[in-house]
Amino acid sequence: MRSATCWMPEIAALAKQHNDANICAIPGRFVTDEEAIAIVEAYLNAEFEGGRHARRVAQIPLEK
Repeated sequence: MRSATCWMPEIAALAKQHNDANICAIPGRFVTDEEAIAIVEAYLNAEFEGGRHARRVAQIPLEK
């Protein structure tokens, strides 16, 4: 699993696009409800870009 702490929609989109993150962690103390919704929407609408990112992500060992 690859988790990313996402405090802005742009960070959430990049977490999925570049790191293939499958968990989006939102810091509730620092984000409004409206911002959290925008973050989740950005994360869910983003797609992993692959390419050079896939080679790097493949080097991350996964827990068994």
